Amino acid sequence: MKLLEGKTAIVTGAARGIGKAIALRFAKEGCNIAFTDLEYNDQAKATEQEVAALGVKVKAYASNAANFEETQKVVEEIVKDFGQVDILVNNAGITKDTLLMRMTEEQWDAVINVNLKSAFNFTKAVQKTMLKQRSGSIINMSSVVGVSGNAGQANYSASKAGLIGFTKSVAKELGSRGIRSNAVAPGFIITEMTGALPDDVKKEWESKIPLRRGGTPEDVANTCLFLASDLSSYVTGQVIHVCGGMNT
Repeated sequence: MKLLEGKTAIVTGAARGIGKAIALRFAKEGCNIAFTDLEYNDQAKATEQEVAALGVKVKAYASNAANFEETQKVVEEIVKDFGQVDILVNNAGITKDTLLMRMTEEQWDAVINVNLKSAFNFTKAVQKTMLKQRSGSIINMSSVVGVSGNAGQANYSASKAGLIGFTKSVAKELGSRGIRSNAVAPGFIITEMTGALPDDVKKEWESKIPLRRGGTPEDVANTCLFLASDLSSYVTGQVIHVCGGMNT
């Protein structure tokens, strides 16, 4: 039997990158997928088709995860369409990197709202269903810089550190009802965004990683699969680093 057979997952920001890899990995294990992104564009349609080809139910939803009202509406729609929500992956995120002295209020607010407030929005909207089911797994996408900090990323680091505190608090609040809450902290992951970096910058990053390579979206997705499945039934309130040993 597949690890997530008959379960339903919501994955935010899943039209591409790590979110897409998570949706595909879950689908390969029999999970039905509801995923959101800002727009229902060609990327979202392509992801929807790739997931559908794996033989599970899938639907993409256009929704701004940083907007509380939109999130309430889209979760209601998802519950109506799928009948249940067993897994929530709060993956939606953006960067607006610059040194603090140059950072604008808009750059700060945008990153905090998309990266941190979105997790509050979706967790609050989904918990009602999970509480009724007396089960659920919530996975929040943090980052190694949420633990170590990083120059030029005060807003991003703060949002990812906030997710860790949020994760641990939710684990304590909802654990008695069978709902688990964990965070994943990726390191240097090769995506479209990092793939555009100059080769010398990438080589410098990789030289600092004990495993001497950048991670892949699939590396992150595999960890999320563990946290989503019953293999991690006694794991909650934890932060799992997927970083090749760069944060030890």
